[in-house]
Amino acid sequence: MKPHVRILGIDDSPFTFGDGKALVVGALVRIPDYLESVMKTEVTVDGTDSTDRLIEMISGSRYRDQIKLIMIDGIALAGFNVIDIGKLNSELRTPVITITRDRPDLDKISAALKKHFENWSELYSMITRHELKQIKTEHNPVFACGLGLAWSELEQLVRASTVKGVVPEPIRIAHLISTAMLRGESYGRP
Repeated sequence: MKPHVRILGIDDSPFTFGDGKALVVGALVRIPDYLESVMKTEVTVDGTDSTDRLIEMISGSRYRDQIKLIMIDGIALAGFNVIDIGKLNSELRTPVITITRDRPDLDKISAALKKHFENWSELYSMITRHELKQIKTEHNPVFACGLGLAWSELEQLVRASTVKGVVPEPIRIAHLISTAMLRGESYGRP
């Protein structure tokens, strides 16, 4: 792996379901922990625009061609605004990985989607389309799905960008910034 690889970590800010929009922050980190740039966009709470908003945000960045990996905290932003990681990967021609601390409870997700969304089967299909795999870290494992690189290389980038704890720095930094931009101070775990 080349030194100073740039990974774009993406996380949304806290929101309530009464909010129309949620802030989404991208933190471009030269691994392991050098913050190089911050970008932002907004997505609709429980909407369908997350993939397009991320494509616009990343395409407009002056660092666009230097991003080795897009690393997202989960497969959805702002509730169930599910990201089509296949479309994100193909349109940007950049590898994508989603990271979550805990293995998702697919039965609960399916029940929530059925209860609240007419297009629940399409959303559930996007959530489960790509295999979720475990990545062991120095602490607890994380669960991830990714496209655009060999799985071994994705694992290596996750480990190389995890400085302390479980969450890779690009996601941790995006979480801190998005929370602080909304609340005035960062808090909580990504």
